[in-house]
Amino acid sequence: MLRPSEASPLLSLPGAVPAEAPDEGVAAHYGDLFREQRALADGAGFVDLSHRGVLTVSGPERLTWLHLLLTQHVSELAPGHATEALILSANGHIEHAVYLVDDGETTWMHTEPGTQEALLEYLESMKFFYRVEAADRTEEIAVVHLPAGSITETPGDAAAVRETPHGRDLFLPRASLADFAAAHGPAIGVLALEALRVEAHRPRLGLETDHRTIPHELGWIGSAVHLQKGCYRGQETVARVHNLGKPPRRLVFLHLDGSEVKLPGHGAPVRLAADGPEGRQVGFVTTSARHHELGPIALALVKRNVAVDAELMADGTAAAQEVVVEP
Repeated sequence: MLRPSEASPLLSLPGAVPAEAPDEGVAAHYGDLFREQRALADGAGFVDLSHRGVLTVSGPERLTWLHLLLTQHVSELAPGHATEALILSANGHIEHAVYLVDDGETTWMHTEPGTQEALLEYLESMKFFYRVEAADRTEEIAVVHLPAGSITETPGDAAAVRETPHGRDLFLPRASLADFAAAHGPAIGVLALEALRVEAHRPRLGLETDHRTIPHELGWIGSAVHLQKGCYRGQETVARVHNLGKPPRRLVFLHLDGSEVKLPGHGAPVRLAADGPEGRQVGFVTTSARHHELGPIALALVKRNVAVDAELMADGTAAAQEVVVEP
């Protein structure tokens, strides 16, 4: 449950509608979802992501140490170069997703809301004799997202900047949020960012994942998992599936029937259309969204053996699939 003190001050902006879990604490939108999406797609505005967890790792051995824990190759991560990585269980299941950048002295990372405490606990348990210091900076540092193409200048008080093809993540002092919003609006809600994420087929921890998800199912091999690096927890599963087999499930993109008013929610069953609304479940919806150009869309996780040209039903709504992860 979100404590009132954790809510973003930008929820007091005109038109702000609070987001639901897992994005509690920031705005879902500010009154016009499609206008906000179009602005974001055009490189305008910013998204308040101050509900996300922020951790730092400092010390002369930080990159060597993180390299042993993460699925990504970070031992020689250059200052200012953004990357993303996972932390896996011993069986190769996804436990954490981190989005990081190093500034030459400190590695900055943000992660899903509410997961930072467990992540810090894990990092602390793995320190051993390495000269590193991990810290939870969520109380003092907030994440703000600027879309790709934004001409907004990075504020001088930004603690770090993480630039990717999808935009810039600014690590700003939490006390500066209101001033940043006043100078660099319009503010855009997380629903607009989520719609563009779904369009781009980008997975998100806790939505596209469950307790048994492995990276191959979501297309995280390459972007978050480096296949030619040394040992890390769960590597055996990653290597075995990559070299000898196929993942049991695969991520798909769904074009949903636009005549339906209600979007299928997270976890809604996906069935073969040929089997009807009471047929055998072959997967579940992970994220659904209303897109300003594509209409209702979704990501779903389905069994690998579902034919790539099969017509599907998502919670009773007709859905045409596009391949994200090859079967």
